[in-house]
Amino acid sequence: MTRLLPQSLGGQLILLLLAALTLSHLVSFLIFADERRQAMRSVHHIELMERTAAMVRVLETTSPALREEILRAVGSPRLRYWITAETALADANAVDMERWLAARLEDLLPEGPRAPVRVHVTDESWPNEIMEYHGRGHRGMASHHNMNADPDDDDDDDDRGFGPRNRRWPDGGMGLTLSVPLPDGQWLNVATGFRLEQTGWAWPSVVSMALTAFAILLVVALTVRRITRPLKALSNAAEKLGRGEDMEALVETGPAELQRTTAAFNAMRERLTRFVRDRTAMLAAISHDLRTPLTSLRLHAELVEEGETRNKLLAILEEMQRMTEATLAFAREEAAREETRPVDLSALVDSLCDDLAELGMEVSFAGAERAPLSCRPVSLKRALRNMIENAVAYGHRARVALETSANGFAVVIDDDGPGIPEEDRERVFGPFVRLEESRSRETGGIGIGMAIARSIVRAHGGDITLDNRPEGGLRATVLLPKDAP
Repeated sequence: MTRLLPQSLGGQLILLLLAALTLSHLVSFLIFADERRQAMRSVHHIELMERTAAMVRVLETTSPALREEILRAVGSPRLRYWITAETALADANAVDMERWLAARLEDLLPEGPRAPVRVHVTDESWPNEIMEYHGRGHRGMASHHNMNADPDDDDDDDDRGFGPRNRRWPDGGMGLTLSVPLPDGQWLNVATGFRLEQTGWAWPSVVSMALTAFAILLVVALTVRRITRPLKALSNAAEKLGRGEDMEALVETGPAELQRTTAAFNAMRERLTRFVRDRTAMLAAISHDLRTPLTSLRLHAELVEEGETRNKLLAILEEMQRMTEATLAFAREEAAREETRPVDLSALVDSLCDDLAELGMEVSFAGAERAPLSCRPVSLKRALRNMIENAVAYGHRARVALETSANGFAVVIDDDGPGIPEEDRERVFGPFVRLEESRSRETGGIGIGMAIARSIVRAHGGDITLDNRPEGGLRATVLLPKDAP
């Protein structure tokens, strides 16, 4: 499910806004539909009250012989009038709506003493009172047909809406029954039933909602794009800075908060670059300046007579010379700041292993398919060379393999040496640290190779881990992340 949802900030904001707009418009539509239904019901009820009050006035001034003709003339398929000696509605507890309608009708009736008006509201299209009177055989004066007719009699009263088939309409209708006392003691009974027509989609409202949603989403999309573009640039710049790549200062765009964030990042980048540059320059200067006193000491040592003391002095001076040259070479390489470019990591490791094999080292490589990676190839090749040479020096041979994963690449280097104790696996990456204490050139270097290798790999955003293999030997894993999308 989460795969179907957008992962970007802009996509999530637009989706949430669209869901909120849809929900709010749906709720508004339901509220509007309910208010419309209530308004139509109120209009129908008020119109019936006014029509009934007018009918009472007419009947009070009309002779009993003409009442039947008048009631038949004003009746309709959904409105019936009839006169009875007793009310058509039994006494019952009226609800608020019924009391309000009764009071409204009494206000419209001619002044004079009369019994209370009775009103009954039902959700059925034809009130039950009409059905009850039909069952008891009462005759409705608004119709010119007998209500005692056979229910199966399919005569022409169906055409006027009073037949058996037309006594009820589909669900969703509303009915209203009234009993109004007349001055002569009789009751005017009124029954009506109607059904609200089902309306289709209110297309103007739908179009208005769609246009509103489109306008809001367009504004939000432009706003989100204005925010996310600087964030994406900041993310890419942070990735490049973590890999030690050269980069220009970011342009400070977007909202004020993003501009301040970009300005802080530019200041941090400048401080880090200046710090690394100063430290590298200082290291190069120290290594360079040490050459003169080392040369002077070597000349003085040559003047010492032949013996064990002279040999020890020369050996110490030679080791110091190698350390100085290695440090100076590393400082020069750091100061050169190689350009980053895309390479095939598999081809790079394969060519390195071939070069070392031609030098007589026992090195094998199990490559993978094409592995594109943006890196500083000369520096990365030096780091891998240091690790492979270290495996050959202490483990007799190196078996190199390239593995790929969703997050990046892993260059795995196995040897057949004694391994490294767990407490020393981090210490070996320190500068000038050697687990082999003889300091002999035959058994190792000056102890800076692994430090340089990890420094280069970490500058590419990766790392180096060391583990002892169960079958014996050391496994060094060089982890390199894939390029950021």
